Amino acid sequence: MNEAEFLARLRTLPLHPGARLLADDTAALGRYTLTTDTLVEGVHFLTGDPPGDVAWKLLATNLSDLAAKGAKPEGVLLNYPLSDAAWDAAFLDGLHRALTRFSVTLLGGDTVSLAAGAARVLSLTAIGVAGPAPPRSGAQAGDGLWVTGTIGDAGAGLAIAQGARGPDALLDRYRRPIPRLDEGRMLAPQVHAMMDVSDGLLIDAARMAAASGLGVTIDLALLPISAELAAFRDDRLAAATAGDDYELLFAAIPATSPHAQATRIGSFAPGEGVTLRDGETPVALPAHLGFQHHA
Repeated sequence: MNEAEFLARLRTLPLHPGARLLADDTAALGRYTLTTDTLVEGVHFLTGDPPGDVAWKLLATNLSDLAAKGAKPEGVLLNYPLSDAAWDAAFLDGLHRALTRFSVTLLGGDTVSLAAGAARVLSLTAIGVAGPAPPRSGAQAGDGLWVTGTIGDAGAGLAIAQGARGPDALLDRYRRPIPRLDEGRMLAPQVHAMMDVSDGLLIDAARMAAASGLGVTIDLALLPISAELAAFRDDRLAAATAGDDYELLFAAIPATSPHAQATRIGSFAPGEGVTLRDGETPVALPAHLGFQHHA
């Protein structure tokens, strides 16, 4: 099964109302927002990535889901496979730095043994307190599509981690992403829909549009690209399909003046799917809009 097929089967199971039909990245339980993410060695991080950075990324990916709901982190639960003592110690040092950086505390978790030679599988659950929590399914026809920060840096950072020559700033965006917690809390009251960009801008915009029963048009010429990425690789389509950016993608009325720095890159309309253009020039959709497990 691919990821979409597996989710479809999961939706046939008994679901809690807070699961939102598994159509979002978080669940709701009273005033709490819950999310969980897993990083798999060789899939989500490289074997040679520093353990402290892997810990940072594990926390940041979960906090990014909370950010997309405007939630303030309350605490986290860690599930950890014990393996090499030096790696484990470096991971914990990195986790301490990340928890301190984002003012988050550890609630508990579980430890298991890792079989010799097995890939590491690291899981963390984050719990936050949310006010108005915008769903990914709330976009309305006529809304603009906006994104915070810059797009494509982490994809370039992965190439650098794999041996390409490039600036440390891009490598850091891949290994040590910054969840947009403050921006999420500022934006939540004024947007119709919001999610984070984890698997790629195009595929995540497509998911927001599909969940909202709409089509979305994206203008590649409007994508916010960092100076470092422009110097490293001038390819906006690659930037739009790269994962791990962990910026916030949101839908709001066109006249919105966002409470956080963001760029309008497209719009929603009746229909379905993604339409691409570069200014006034239509652009064919790539074969893959972004990362999907077992696509």
